[in-house]
Amino acid sequence: MTANTPIPAGTRIGHVHLKVADLKRALDFYCGVLGFELQQMYGRQAAFVSAGGYHHHIGLNTWESAGGSPPPPGTTGLYHVAILYPTRADLADALKRLAANNVQLDGAADHGVSEALYLHDPDMNGIELYWDKPEAQWPRNPDGSVAMGTARLDLNDLINTKQEKETA
Repeated sequence: MTANTPIPAGTRIGHVHLKVADLKRALDFYCGVLGFELQQMYGRQAAFVSAGGYHHHIGLNTWESAGGSPPPPGTTGLYHVAILYPTRADLADALKRLAANNVQLDGAADHGVSEALYLHDPDMNGIELYWDKPEAQWPRNPDGSVAMGTARLDLNDLINTKQEKETA
């Protein structure tokens, strides 16, 4: 089955629910390390966290996974959750939080259109922390299409980003 018309341009992904083995450990990471705010607990099995008071950006639950282990490599499932930061300075702050909590990065990349940090949470869910560069700075092919790539991201340059707010 194919769609006759494209999905509306304003469509967004509103939130994600992640299966976790230990809710407290997940909250320690998402709230304690990344800085999300706890919005609500749902008994002892689920929690809802967000940025800026939204009802929830991330749901963490143990409904089917309490005490469980991550899926083995080579299986299907979620590759990563991408968390968009408003500015490069905000992404630099996230990198500082990770370093202060000894969270190891799996990678860091400049994709031309964005800069990204890749890691895993304590349950081995993949996470991408990124910011989008202003569209006027995106690299383009001769036909005008976006020319994304993967280049090494200079973490020292990122971490030394001034805390002034950049415009998107």
